[in-house]
Amino acid sequence: MLNAKRIFLLGATGSIGENTLKVIRNYPEDFELVGVSADQNTEKLASICKEFGVKTAAITNLKSFNEIKGQSVFPAETKLLGGHSGLEELILSEKADMAVVAISGACALAPTLSAIGQGMDIALANKEALVLGGSFILEAAQENNIQLLPIDSEHNAIFQCLQGYRKEDLKSIILTASGGACREVPLKDLKKFTPNEATQHPNWKMGKKITVDSSTMANKGLELIEAKWLFDLSIDQLKVVIHPQSIVHSFVEWVDGSILAQLSPPSMTFPIQHCLHYPNKKPAIQPSLDFKKSLNLEFYPPDLDRYPCLALAYEALKMSPYGGAIYNAANEVAVERFLNGSIAFTDIPRLIENALLNITTDNQFSLETLISLDQETRTKTNEYNIG
Repeated sequence: MLNAKRIFLLGATGSIGENTLKVIRNYPEDFELVGVSADQNTEKLASICKEFGVKTAAITNLKSFNEIKGQSVFPAETKLLGGHSGLEELILSEKADMAVVAISGACALAPTLSAIGQGMDIALANKEALVLGGSFILEAAQENNIQLLPIDSEHNAIFQCLQGYRKEDLKSIILTASGGACREVPLKDLKKFTPNEATQHPNWKMGKKITVDSSTMANKGLELIEAKWLFDLSIDQLKVVIHPQSIVHSFVEWVDGSILAQLSPPSMTFPIQHCLHYPNKKPAIQPSLDFKKSLNLEFYPPDLDRYPCLALAYEALKMSPYGGAIYNAANEVAVERFLNGSIAFTDIPRLIENALLNITTDNQFSLETLISLDQETRTKTNEYNIG
């Protein structure tokens, strides 16, 4: 495909991966999928390789890789790699113009840095990589002269609203939040909120972990920390508003009092298409808003009694450069413990708060220190007895 943009899709079988494939499928002349990865959904990954003629694929879960290795599930022309080392090898195996990073969790940091080192533009759908190692990603992006394009609908909205304006004229950014699955639940009932209830998002179809994060608004906390790095903002420039309809994806407020917003239906195809085609525009692959119909939009401030994880994110921001790493690692473990039934929904912020209060480091700021702190936080959060 002459002049097609060559794409790596890391995390091809998740919801972001599915929506990215929808865009690529609709614009086959614009994109060539040259490498894909998944954690353990091997059958779905094999189907993607067959459909798009993918040359190299990585399965990061070694158990799943060993189970599938030697079988004729994948096309003969697809080279299959295993483990996180296989993911690194995947990035080095093909020349590509862009890596779509849709892997969840802090494990996305290393492959993101590797892809930047190979000169690929990054379409980033992973919050944790920037939360953990934002300064290192931005430094690497600048050194390699690559574009860092945010796929998260909120950050993508901000990115679009900032175009053509001076940063010194920016007053604040306001991230919108749906409020998640527990938005209407009485506070007294949150302790009994079940994993099944917490993973039923009213607007978005997402994975279990991020849907729980939406219910606690830890996702918005992570997005605040991510926005700080992406747009070089101070804490007092970072704001959040509840917007149940998920139509306005964020606001940008300027010093002259004007406020810009980006609107689109709650589908990830819109920000993904923006990133893949950037700086160009192509017709949307699904209908946008129809102003021939009534459109009611609500906005109100978040209740921090309902969403203590949001308040803890501001505390983590004050602990920069390490607070984000602690917040993220503690939250990942807390959500895992909630989903496996070992803690209550309301214990998630308690675990995060305990980590922020008790885990510190005197080591010099470095990527190695952050990774060590991440592991220490996970270990101690796993061991912490709620009582």
